[in-house]
Amino acid sequence: MKRNKSILSFILSFIMLGALSGCGVKGNKELSEVKIAYFPNITHSQALLEKEDGSLQKALGNKIKVNWQKFNAGSSEVEAFLAGEVDIGYIGPGPAINGYTKSKGEMQVIAGGADAAAILVSRKDSNIKSVKDLSGKKVAIPQFGNTQDLSLRILLDQNGLKDKTKGGTVEIVQAENPDIKTLLDKGSIDAALVPEPWGSRLVKEVGAKVVLDYDKVWKNGKYPTAVVVARKDFIKNHSDIVEKFLKIHIQKTKSINENTAKTEDAINKELKEITGKTLDKDILDSSFKRIKVTNNPEKEAISDMANWSLKEGFIKKKADLKDMFDFNILNKILKSQGESEIN
Repeated sequence: MKRNKSILSFILSFIMLGALSGCGVKGNKELSEVKIAYFPNITHSQALLEKEDGSLQKALGNKIKVNWQKFNAGSSEVEAFLAGEVDIGYIGPGPAINGYTKSKGEMQVIAGGADAAAILVSRKDSNIKSVKDLSGKKVAIPQFGNTQDLSLRILLDQNGLKDKTKGGTVEIVQAENPDIKTLLDKGSIDAALVPEPWGSRLVKEVGAKVVLDYDKVWKNGKYPTAVVVARKDFIKNHSDIVEKFLKIHIQKTKSINENTAKTEDAINKELKEITGKTLDKDILDSSFKRIKVTNNPEKEAISDMANWSLKEGFIKKKADLKDMFDFNILNKILKSQGESEIN
């Protein structure tokens, strides 16, 4: 009797082990696509190039489809991440901070994308020559809490100024980039802090004057405009896919820096595919002079942004960023290529 029970117990254990192993195999097989978020912006240039030439799809092969998901606002991309609808994404650092805090650490930064790429401009008939001259003026940013908004608030603080809602003399207004162009042209606003290519477009199309160029806005231009994020569980369960993605990302970063003119054409081609419009060559040239395409997400600057997000009320409590960054796979690739690792 005991012998029969032992045999039965062995059989059941074997069946359970096989079932568990089968579940693991099945889990791998179920991944039929990887969902990647991006904006149709030149600050997300690596994504545009990957999409244009299909290099990421080639790297992943035919069994895993690359599902590119277009967003126009960081907040909506964060919501998609929180719902598990996106695996990897290009996003601004402000929304990345919000996503990390809202997800309680489940949304992590795995690489940089682009630095700087924004300028402070004033309307052509204004007498604004410095940040101090913004007192009593109306200044536009594309979105409350985004990179340009935080940069503006830091600039105001450094120059002894504050937003009107905080008891100051500068009125900060939120408007979409195309609307900022109209408002500036009509004189409804006095100045704007906007990302490229909108900075260059405002200068060319409505005669805006550059008050601060990209390297004077903050930290000599060493602050992120775009970073790469991924879900923590996706990094853990599909590190091989993340590694293939980051290899292509690093390749595209290098290509843009080494041959900007050639990659500009490919980026413009993809922009037309997505939006139906291209950018004039002089706008592209001007924009890329203000964009630093990089693999480094500028960890220190993001920490400063998190503190400012708290101060301005965009996040409710101080963010503990110790688990926000996961550079293990990025540094593994960089080291293998003889490149400097990211701290």
